Amino acid sequence: MMNVQSDDLFAPKFDGQGLLSAVVVDVTTRAVLMVAFMDAEALAETRRTGFAHFRSRSRGRLWKKGESSGHVLHVEKILVDCDQDALVLECRPDGPTCHTGAVSCFFRELDNDALRSVTT
Repeated sequence: MMNVQSDDLFAPKFDGQGLLSAVVVDVTTRAVLMVAFMDAEALAETRRTGFAHFRSRSRGRLWKKGESSGHVLHVEKILVDCDQDALVLECRPDGPTCHTGAVSCFFRELDNDALRSVTT
């Protein structure tokens, strides 16, 4: 028997560090572009501006994706998982998403114990 949550209230469940996982996909191609974390501030700023914002764990601050490269992510839709502890952001990217210049951060696949480049 399937248990589908029917509550219409958005009540995100942040983890013990105040974060949610956010998977970014290209709204057109459906390719996975990146995975990052959002806290309440990043989520609010994303919703307010329409541009993807995240919590940088390494920098310890809010950051707008593309703030230095100009390769921003226009958020078209936010999908919420059944437990409200993870999000999928359907985005329209302005340029490559990965800091390496690749279209997606997922440009390698695991081949035994080696990483092999793939076309994204």
